Amino acid sequence: MYDYPLYRPPSESNSLIIQATLGCSHNKCSFCNMYRSKKFIIKSLEDIKNDIDYFRQIYGHVERIFLADGDALIIKTEDLKEILTYIKMLFPECSRVTLYGSPKSILLKTHEELKNLKDLGLSMIYMGVESGDDEVLNDINKGVNSEELIKAAKRVKDANILLSVTVIAGIGGREKTKNHAIRTGQIISSMAADYLGVLTLMVEEGTKLHNKILNKEFQLLTDKEILSEIKLLIEHIDANEPVVFRCNHASNYISLKGILPKDKEYLLNQIDYYQDTNKLKQEDERRL
Repeated sequence: MYDYPLYRPPSESNSLIIQATLGCSHNKCSFCNMYRSKKFIIKSLEDIKNDIDYFRQIYGHVERIFLADGDALIIKTEDLKEILTYIKMLFPECSRVTLYGSPKSILLKTHEELKNLKDLGLSMIYMGVESGDDEVLNDINKGVNSEELIKAAKRVKDANILLSVTVIAGIGGREKTKNHAIRTGQIISSMAADYLGVLTLMVEEGTKLHNKILNKEFQLLTDKEILSEIKLLIEHIDANEPVVFRCNHASNYISLKGILPKDKEYLLNQIDYYQDTNKLKQEDERRL
């Protein structure tokens, strides 16, 4: 039924996954190997509807649906509207539909288009930010700069769609760790995201970043340096509205969660505790 590999955000673990696209429309980030084996395509409306029909036959009750793969928002708005309408018709009990949206695909949508998608049931968009530092964004070939990331985030929020963003600790290497942390904290402050997930860099063989490491052009951070970077990032988040903060992905050395700004001091104290008591996992090799 699925075209593998298949990915979804951790928070969509109990969601029905419907592949509306295959692969990622950008697929050029230097650190990412998720969709290298796939050629990006947008499935036909007929195929997507057939998939929805099939899932309706085998699942009696579905409350959440995630539209995969890496950038389903790139689909033409009229087609997305038809998909959401069809989902609502066949799964009237579904209360939440979400998808990945690249910054570029978000910026291709007008405010009115996003509002229409919201009205038809699009609840939340997941957007990878990775870094708020323009040099790092250029290094990893993200395809957008910090100004465009902020613009994309605001366009989602203005449409009253929930926004979940992810950033990657260590993605700037040792050379750019300070600027990466500070500017990423600052960009999160400007975005007013509803959810923030902090991942830790996991290096995949065959990526451009892996080759840079082999050529000694990029220095990985140690576990303690990663935590110091995350601490600096949190220190520079000045959120006016609540942001659900999560740093509990399998890639992270320690599990942190809270709501900013309310839990800011608590999160910083947690990092200090783990650093001071040397309770970190000594597993740097797992990132290679």
